[in-house]
Order: sequence, then structure tokens, then C-alpha cells
Amino acid sequence: GVLKKSDGWVGLGCCELAIAVECRQACKQASAKNDVLKVCRKEYENALFSCINRNEMGSVCCSYAGHHTNCREYCQAIFRTDSSPGPSQIKAVENYCASISPQLIHCVNNYTQSYPMRNPTDSLYCCDRAEDYACQTACKRILMSMKTELEIVDGLIEGCKTMPLPQDPLWQCFLESSRSVHPGVTVHPPPSTGLDGAKLHCCSKANSSICRELCTKLYSMSWGNSQSWQEFDRFCEYNAVEVSMLTCLADVREPCQLGCRNLTYCTNFNNRPTELFRSCNTQSDQGAMNDMKLWEKGSIKMPFINIPVLDIKKCQPEMWKAIACSLQIKPCHSKSRGSIICKSDCVEILKKCGDHNRFPEGHSAESICELLSPTDDLENCIPLDTYLSPSSLGNIVEDVTHPCNPNPCTANQLCEVNRKGCQSGELCLPYLCVPGCKLGEASDFIVRQGTLIQVPSSAGDVGCYKICTCGHSGLLENCMDMHCIDLQKSCIVGGQRKSHGTSFKIDCNVCSCFAGNLICSTRQCLTEHSSEDERRKFTGLPCNCVDQFVPVCGQNGRTYPSACIARCVGLQDNQFEFGSCISKDPCNPNPCNKNQRCIPKKQVCLTSFGKFECSQHECVPRQLSCDQTRDPVCDTDNVEYNNLCTLYQKGKSLAYRGPCQPFCKSVEPVCGHNGETYGSLCAAYADRVAVDYHGHCQAVGVLSDYGFHTECAFVKCPQLSATGCKPVIAPGACCPLCAGMLRILYDKDKLDTFARVNS
Repeated sequence: GVLKKSDGWVGLGCCELAIAVECRQACKQASAKNDVLKVCRKEYENALFSCINRNEMGSVCCSYAGHHTNCREYCQAIFRTDSSPGPSQIKAVENYCASISPQLIHCVNNYTQSYPMRNPTDSLYCCDRAEDYACQTACKRILMSMKTELEIVDGLIEGCKTMPLPQDPLWQCFLESSRSVHPGVTVHPPPSTGLDGAKLHCCSKANSSICRELCTKLYSMSWGNSQSWQEFDRFCEYNAVEVSMLTCLADVREPCQLGCRNLTYCTNFNNRPTELFRSCNTQSDQGAMNDMKLWEKGSIKMPFINIPVLDIKKCQPEMWKAIACSLQIKPCHSKSRGSIICKSDCVEILKKCGDHNRFPEGHSAESICELLSPTDDLENCIPLDTYLSPSSLGNIVEDVTHPCNPNPCTANQLCEVNRKGCQSGELCLPYLCVPGCKLGEASDFIVRQGTLIQVPSSAGDVGCYKICTCGHSGLLENCMDMHCIDLQKSCIVGGQRKSHGTSFKIDCNVCSCFAGNLICSTRQCLTEHSSEDERRKFTGLPCNCVDQFVPVCGQNGRTYPSACIARCVGLQDNQFEFGSCISKDPCNPNPCNKNQRCIPKKQVCLTSFGKFECSQHECVPRQLSCDQTRDPVCDTDNVEYNNLCTLYQKGKSLAYRGPCQPFCKSVEPVCGHNGETYGSLCAAYADRVAVDYHGHCQAVGVLSDYGFHTECAFVKCPQLSATGCKPVIAPGACCPLCAGMLRILYDKDKLDTFARVNS
């Protein structure tokens, strides 16, 4: 028969983690875990059942937070990953939720204290505390054979015929042994990042010194006390001048995720697979419903003001529901942390449904909204009309997939979409869980193993940073202190003061102020004050170079359209040669030893010219037999191999890295946006380069509002991939493209510092 789907079962958000299709479908129709157990194999669907167990417990505990968003967020962090929560996470919940809900603290404590410690075999002696021999035997077998906490807990429940309770001698022993590793507060050395290095990054974005100091106190070496949290809530959390810091904190705490579905209360948010949301989950759905119940009592309580309202069940109920859902589900907007509705909506609803007789003295609908929602700029606020009706897409099933949302990986792993494919006969998951490092004991933010990362000083000194590497131990290692920078130092531009971190335009160039240092793009500009001579010489290219395409290859691995442009960006004549970089063979003459094979490995280096080597090859050992490491490559005959070693062993030539693409069987050269000619569309895509036009590169485009693209006139541009898009023309390109464009300004001195650490 068909399984009945219940309203609001918390396991629905986990269904995407199911590996088997029939299991996923059963999960989506389920009303409880037992319905899933009938179809899904526990030993096969580990990630799914782990997620369901956590969500069920988390939904119970975190519902006690009511409308206190921050308390709920820290509570949810406890249940977010498949491992025991750290002591600092537990301390954060205690600090922030103790005054709000003792039941929540008790519930979280029951959950965390019922966990065995992380290294199962270290807890074998606990099995002797079991009250009967069968449980003792089962306990030892389980700890010796099972690895994940989910398997161990489930195995012990089944083997001992008892639920995990803190007063049980067996579970008490697990708790005590766990505390010997985590005795209330952590005993290992303080992490290089402070308690939460990701959030510490945000503190430097604070506008006021009080919010900067409070933020630093909360996330550096020791959690602030509950007074610090309350002060931060009162002075900073809803302060319009702190939008930069608050958006940053929201991006760390609740990053924007693609798609929203399976909500049973906020149903107008469902079926939006291409929109971004910070908190589309069952707990937020439940939170919106709880908020509505609280508001129906006649008052909306904010940290700094109580807003009296009429009966919202009769006055604009759909509008109030859209507000409650927006504040909980948090749609992402480019400059908003996702919890500010637009001012016009705020004023309209309070004029109609606010209880004006009970408004705080001196306040009107307009003045209250000025505090809560000071803008109507759609980049900074949520327009409610979008969510007053269901999605126009209707109930489309599995059109857009999100392999990493919800996150199927464990606490110290980073989820990446599997673009490499799998070997035949192998279980093929749509995601990869790769090792990573947390940015602090209380942080959920993870960086990939081997990544070089800049983190704020753990002492909390504003403007002081260190560069660390994410090591194989899962910790940040080899940290090197950098010179502290003065974030209060501004730039003077045209008589105006520009603060650190701000971006702005000077004529046609984009600029940024970094600690008093002005960094700008280097476009040639014409202004209304330009002389006739300047207008005559103007070409629109750097240094007014002529728009002829005679490419040269710089020692930094980048192809420039002409020698003039290469000199303009700072290369000396001995630092470039004629011809594009892709046409150069870095293995001729062979730079490797006799027992090594030279393999081209093209790269563009951003460091200062001449200071660092920018190798375009790698030397790998010549092997008699290749391992089975999956790193697919495609040869010039469009045949795929497991890795480069296998390809060369067969005597083939490399066309591009990555799996062979079926649409590339016909080999036709294309010109990439980097000015390189690639042998095929797929070779360009494998190099992460968008295609400008078909055929060999022959022109340089002029990114200018003036002048005429003389050489581009002979280029035949491909049709736009979508009708109605707003196309962009990339710098140096000829043809428009349906895409977004990101311009990054960087400081060469800083990159040189990074390179020194990495070498």
C-alpha cells in the first residue's frame, strides 16, 4: 500500500541522503522512522538514519527555544553533525539558552551525556558495568566491530534491550570516560583559531567599537558570559549600522543553500529549487508556526521593543504568516542576512494590524519600522509578495538535485559534488566526503585538507592574522603570524575618506581600500575632462595599447594579447616570449630525471613577477604498474582512463583532465576567454575556462564604453545560451555570454606572503 505522509515529520529533510531510490521515495512518504525501516536497510543507509535520529532529538530539544533565534541556532548546531558535540558547543547552549528554557538545557544534556566516547575500544572496560552477561558480551562485540556512534548506540540498545539513560551504570561509564577526554572544558591545547575562527573574521567588519569588542569576546579564546550574549543581542544583533558584520555572521552560521522543499507550514516556500535560503528545514518551519502562536497573543517581543498587535488571525493572517516564515526560513539576498522584511511591507502591516493605542510612547508604525526594517532596497530586504502565493513551478520532483544539501558528511568532512564519476561496478554516490579542518573547536565551518587559510589571531587582537595549513591531523598546522594591520586606517580619495574594506569606483576603475592602501583595477579611462589629445590616443586597452592580437606568454603562465599589454602589467622583455602559453611545451627540453616522466601542468601564478617560480610541469615516477586512484583523464581519441599513469602506460596523449564528455567527439578548436586556443570545447571546460567563440583566437576585445572593437568585427559569435538573459562581455573577450562576472582585486604583497608560507 501507499505510505501515508504526515504533516511535519522531522525526518523529511533527510530523505535526500538516501542512497537507494526506493528508500528515498519511501522516506518522502513516511510519517515516522518505522515507515522508513520497512523499506530502507539500516546498514546501507547509515547517513540517512543518522540524520533522522539527530533531527528527531533536535526537533524536541530545540523547540523549547520558542522564538529566540540565536538560542535555537546554537541548539541546532549540537544536532547538526554525526559526532559527539564539543564542550564549547555545549557551553554556548548553556550560556545562551539557560535563562530562556531550562527544559532545553536538560534535553540537550540528556542527549550529549548518552553518547559513548569517540574511540570505541578505549571504552571496553565499561562493558563490565552492564547488569547482565548478555549485555556485557554484546557491548564488547559492538565496540570491537563498529565504528560510528550511530552504529554503537543502536547496537547497544538492541544488544542490551535498554534505552541509553544517564543513570544506567553502563552509560554512566561511557559518560565518565568521555569526560576524562572532555572534562567540561577541553583539555587539548587552544586551537590556533580561537573558539570560532570563522566568526572571528566577521568581528573586524563591525562599525562600532562596542560591537567589535563584544563579537571578539564571544568568539575568541573563551565564550563570553550570558551578559555578553545579551549585550550583543541588544546593541548589535538588530542594529542597522552593523549589517556588514551581521551578514558575515549569518553567512558563517547559516550559509545560503540552494532550494527549499518539504515544509508543511511555510508551504509557499516549497518548490523553489533555484532560490537560496539560509534555514529551510523542519525546525525553522516549526519555529514559524510557534512564532505565529505567540503573536496571536497580541504582542511581538523583540530584544529592544515590544510591538502590540490586533488579532492577527483576523487581520491579514497570510501576510503575518509570510513574515513569520521569512524571518525563520531566511531567503538569501545579496546584501542581507535574510531576516529583514522591506520597510513598505512593515509599515503597511503595522498600520493595518498594529494596536496603535498600545504602541510604546512616541512610536508610530513608521518609527518602529525604521528600527526594524529601515530599507526598501531589494538587495537588503525580503519582499513579502514573493511568498504570499505558492511557487510558480508547482510540484516538480527531482528536477534540480542538491547532493550536499542536507549535508551527508560527518563532523570533520567537507561535502563536495562528485564530478569525477565512479569505476564500473562501484557504488556511486553523487557526493564526496573529503577530509577537512574546523576553524575552531566550536566552529561548524570546515576547510579542505591541504588548504592555506588566513585566520584572525586567537587572542582576539583586531587586525592581527596568521596563515595556517589544514593538516592531515584535521587541525590547522604550521601557522605563521603576519604583520598586524590597522583596520581603522582609511584611504583619502578625491578629498573623501574611504573606510577599510569599502569598494568604490574612480572614473571607470573599481577600487578597494585595505588598511589605508588603495588597490584599483587598471582600465584606461576617458572622462569629460579628457583632452583632445587623450581622446585621440585612447584605445580602451591598458596603456592605450593598440588592439592587435599578437599573443605573448608571460613567465607567470598567462597569455597576454600583445607585448605592449604584457609590459603594461609590469613584465620585463626577458619575462615573456611570443606565442600563447598553451602552445608552449614545458617538457621540451625534458626538465625531469631519467626515472621520471614530465607531465604538463599549466597554471597562472598571481605572485610578483620574478620572485617565485611558476612551474608549468610536474615530474612523476615512471611506474610499471598503476594504482587504481580515481582521477579521470581523457585522451585525444575520446577514451577515458582512471588516471594519467594508466593513460601514459597505454601510450596515449592527454586531451584534457576529467571524464570524457560525449559532446566532444568532434574535435574543433575554440577560443577561451583567457585568450588561449583549445583543441575542443571540453578541453576549455576541463581547464575551467568559458568559451568566447569557435575557431582559433584572433582578436582582443576592448572593454570600453567608447571606441570600436575593430578586430572583433571579424569574429562570428555563438548564439546566446538563453533568451532574455542579461549578457556580459568579459575583459578582452569579443562575444557576449549569459553569465555573471566577478571582479577580484588582490594585493600582490599579501599573495607573496602566502606563497612564502606554502613553499
